[in-house]
Amino acid sequence: MFSKKWFKVLFVLCLCVVVAAGCRTKRKILPPPNTDDVIPIGAGSGSGIDIPETTKTPEGEQIAEKFENVNFSYDSFLVTDAEAIKIAKVAEFMKVNADVRLTTDGHCDERGSAEYNMSLGEHRALAVRASLVGLGIDAARIQTKTFGIEKPLDTRHCEEAWRQNRRVEFSLSR
Repeated sequence: MFSKKWFKVLFVLCLCVVVAAGCRTKRKILPPPNTDDVIPIGAGSGSGIDIPETTKTPEGEQIAEKFENVNFSYDSFLVTDAEAIKIAKVAEFMKVNADVRLTTDGHCDERGSAEYNMSLGEHRALAVRASLVGLGIDAARIQTKTFGIEKPLDTRHCEEAWRQNRRVEFSLSR
C-alpha cells in the first residue's frame, strides 16, 4: 500500500513536469528602444571604415539599392560592431546626398508569433535608425517600417535561411 501511494505521487509529479515543460510561454511585446542613450559605433573620418566613393545623385533619379542588409542575432535588435560598419556606409552616403530620404525596413525569421515578430521587426528598424541619428543623420529624413515575417529572403526552414531573414533593409528615395 505504501509503495502504491508513492508511485501515484511520483506519477503525478512526473506528469506535472512533462505538462509544464510542454507549455510554451507567450513572448512579451518588447518595449520601444531608448534612442536617447544611443552611442554611435565606429563611424566618422579616420575610423578605418572603408566608405565607397559617392557622388551627388541628380534630382529625380531613382536611387538603386546600394547597401548591404543589417543582420541580427536570433530574438535580438542589438546592432553588432560588424553590422555598424554597414550602417556607417549608409550614413556617409546620406551626408553627401542631403536630399535623400531613407526607410529602414525591419524583418524577422518565421519563429515566434506574428505579433511578436512585427514588434521585433519594428525594434530592429528603430535600432538602425537610432544608429544613423547617432552618426549625424537628421531623424526627420529616416522612416521605419516593419514587415515581421511577411517578406522573407529565403523561404526554407533552416538556420541559414533564418539568419538571412533577420535583417533591416534600406530603401532610398527623394
